[in-house]
Parts: sequence; C-alpha cells; structure tokens
Amino acid sequence: MGYTALYRKFRPLNFSEMVGQEHITRTLKNQIIANRVGHAYLFNGGRGTGKTSAAKILARAINCLNPKDGEPCNECEICKGAISGALTDIVEMDAASNNSVEDIRSIREEVNFLPTKAKYRVYIIDEVHMLSTGAFNALLKTLEEPPEHVKFILATTEPQKLPATILSRCQRFDFKKISNENIIKRLDIVCKESNIEITQEALNVIAILSEGAMRDALSILERCIQDGENKIDEDKIKDLVGIPKMVSVHEIVKSILQYDVDKALVTVNQVLDDGKDMSNLLWETIKYIKDILLYKATNHVDLYNEDEKNKIKEISEIVERERLINLVYELSELENRMKFSTQKNIVFQAGIIKLCSNTFSENNGDLEQRVTKIEKYLKNNQIATQNHNIQATDTKKTMAYTINANPVSETTKNTSRTTSNKKIQDKTTSYSNKVEEYWPQIVQDLKQNGKIVLYTNLMNTKAKEINDMTVGIEFPNGITAFGKTILEKQENVKELTTLVSMASGKPMNIKYITDMGNAQVPEEQNIKSIAKESDIPFHVIE
Repeated sequence: MGYTALYRKFRPLNFSEMVGQEHITRTLKNQIIANRVGHAYLFNGGRGTGKTSAAKILARAINCLNPKDGEPCNECEICKGAISGALTDIVEMDAASNNSVEDIRSIREEVNFLPTKAKYRVYIIDEVHMLSTGAFNALLKTLEEPPEHVKFILATTEPQKLPATILSRCQRFDFKKISNENIIKRLDIVCKESNIEITQEALNVIAILSEGAMRDALSILERCIQDGENKIDEDKIKDLVGIPKMVSVHEIVKSILQYDVDKALVTVNQVLDDGKDMSNLLWETIKYIKDILLYKATNHVDLYNEDEKNKIKEISEIVERERLINLVYELSELENRMKFSTQKNIVFQAGIIKLCSNTFSENNGDLEQRVTKIEKYLKNNQIATQNHNIQATDTKKTMAYTINANPVSETTKNTSRTTSNKKIQDKTTSYSNKVEEYWPQIVQDLKQNGKIVLYTNLMNTKAKEINDMTVGIEFPNGITAFGKTILEKQENVKELTTLVSMASGKPMNIKYITDMGNAQVPEEQNIKSIAKESDIPFHVIE
C-alpha cells in the first residue's frame, strides 16, 4: 500500500473526532437523530477547518445502516464503501475543475435515478464558488426542490461569491478557525499514534504557523519527519520553514527601540545570510512587538519560555505604548511596500534604517551631529545590493545631462521665483563672483539651512562656468542612481538654479557632469519610492 499523507490518514471519521467545530457537529447530530436532515447544506470557512471532513461524515451518517447518536458506525457495508470510495451513491465533485453548465446538467439528469445501495444520493460539491454563472443557474431549480432521495452539501471558502439565490436555498454553517489549544491537542494525539517525539514548544510553533488550519498543522508536522528522524523540536521547525531564532528577533527590536542602526543592520544581515526568509523575519518582528505591547497591557504572554519572557519584560519597561503601536504600523507599511518591489532586500534594509533614524530629527539633537551620523553611514556603506552588478567599461565614459528647471506655467514660474528670491534675501549671505569660489559656500549653506539630502549628495563636488548661461557641477567620484534621483527632483533643481543665479548675478542654468567609469548604478526600478520614504540619504553600492 502506498504512502498516505498525515492529513488524510488522520482525517476524522466521526463528528466526535472533529475539533473546534462543536457548534456545528452538535446541530448536525441532532438533525440526524431527529430525522430532520435538510436537502441542501452550505459549509463555509477557511482552509483546513473541517468542511470536507464534516460533509463526508454527514453523507455516511444519513446513509449508515447502524447509526448511533447521530454518528456513522463506519463498520457497515455502506460506511466501508463510502470510506474506500467504492460507493457510487456519494459523489464528490470539485467545482474548481468541473464548473461548466454541462457538469451541472449531468447532475440534474442523475438525480432522477434512485440510489443503487444507499438511502440517499449525496452530492458533495467542493469550492462551489468556482462554478460559472450558467452553472449556478442550472443548479438553482434542482437545489431548491430536489427529489426526496437526493441531498446536496456545498463547501466554499468564499461564500460572498455565491449568488443570493443559492445561499437562500441552503442551510449555512460557518466553520471557525481552530484554536491553538485544540490544534495542539490533536497534534499530540497524532504524534503518539505515529511514534513521533515532539517538544511542547514545537507543538506551540506549529499551532501558530498553521493559523487555525488543522490540515496546515499536519502538513508542517509531516515535513518535519521527512528526514527520517521522528524527533522534533522548536529549532528544527524554524529551520525548516525559514523562521529566524527568537534571539535574533529580540536583538533587532531592541536595536530599533534604542535607535542603534549599526547593530540592527548587522543582526538583519546575519539572519539573511543564514538563509532565512525576509518576509518571515518581518512577520516575526511585528509579532514580537505586538507581544511586547500585550505584555505591557496584561503582564502575560503565551508561547514563550522563561528567558524570552524576561527579555520581553525588560523591553516593555523601557518603551512607551505609543512607540510600540507606531512600530507595528510602520512595519506593516514596510511589508506592503515590499510586496510590490523587485528589490525587497533594499526596501527592507532602508525601512530598518528609517525606524532607527528618529535620533536624526531636529527635535532630538543638533544638526551637526545629525550630519555626522549620516556621513558615517555613507562612508561605511551600510546598505549593499546583491546580484545587481553593472560592469564598467575600460574606457571612461563621460555623461552630461542638462536639467530643465523651467516650470510649466508662467504664473508658477513667477511665484516660485518670488519665493526663492525672498528666501535668499532673508539670508544675509554674500557670494564671490567666481563660481569656483562661491560653489563650496552654497553647499555649506545647504547644510546650515537643513537641506541635508542635497548637501550629502553634493559633498566633494566642484563647479565651473561652461558658458554665460550654464554652470556645470562636476562629480569627480561619480554619482549613483539614488543620488541622480535626488538631484533631478524638481524642487532640488529649482533650489540649486536659484542659488547659482543669485550668486552669479544673472539667470543661470545648471548641468550635472559625472564620470560614469567608476560609478556603479544599480537597476532598481523602485529607488524613487525609497528616496521619498527614507529620512536619510544613503548610497546603494556593491
């Protein structure tokens, strides 16, 4: 006999074996005992909550030759035939692959014939929401007034997709997610019958990962014994599904709360280098912060050992509730941004830097300290991309591009010019007439006036007058794609054009001149969104 998956091997054979759905099984048993079984049922609920199992048990129970307290005996000819699949009077149909009008018409023709052995002909239609509109219409009349010997049991995970005319013809039962406690109890029984040694912590982890689905829990358990060893602990499960260890998650959260960007990035890189999934790391981080918030409110958390609880207690005493709530929202937004990004690694690391950068705000420290920290991150290359190398050619290629600073409308132009002139007039700054001399002063003024993003991307640049109307800004060390994106932003172009024009005493355009031979420009399509969301500038390098 071939191998049978655990979720099939341990599928419930009686209502009493089903866990977490007592409100449904009790009602169904009472209907069977009272001989008041309906003609059409709709079982609705999430995956792995027992819909198909309940349908099979109900189909056997109403046809069983020796039912007891509303349960099938599983020993008579009818029950054995139904369990083995040999009984043709119980028909299981997958609407995902049999959703046409012709499939339903074949059912309409069959219902007119009496069952061959059983008392009722039972049709179990799984994933019924996948039926086409025509198929639903073909089913309506038969579903409303089927022959006395026919019963329908429909199962779906998305009842909102069913027509109201179908819903109104069925008795609806909503299956709930199975609680972690019930999943753990069932897994414990399965492990004992299968001679599997498993720790309580491992059972807790499987229950959490299954998210209320018993089938998922059994599938995870089965994956853990595929290596031939029937010993399962918490670390084995986490390694199998790519979940980082709790000590790493603790260090990341602690670093974020302490604004320690260096330690946070080092820990993140260690976790990713171990081959852990980035989405799992983010999910675990959000969950850990949620548990800290829960402990702060109730002084109690489940599913943690004593050492982990002590660490949670330690953090909860040094952080405010509002900060934890904001972190949950920020990390959730980061998760959404990662879903639509082709460079998840960059977006994730940038998000961690942003969460650690609150000490850079003007409210928390002076500007000089802020700039010093930013320059440190730039020089130390805290963020690195992988698998996106652009090979530079042997011959250096010089690329120059002119920035068009002209606004769309004359009104906008005059308003912008008036505002810029007013800003410059407010500054009691006098510039030299030579561009080589006034350009370093302009860069320093950007720093003093809080234009940190511009300042950090214009450090070490030089300027020269190309002609009577254009000033060229040279980048001896090249420019990254991120720096190019920042400098080409319309507001930054206007700012630089205005400053250069005021210093020169006449209208001037600016041109960026960069040596592309040594520059490494990643092909990130989402770099603009990172630039908008990040509080500090950073260079993405290999």
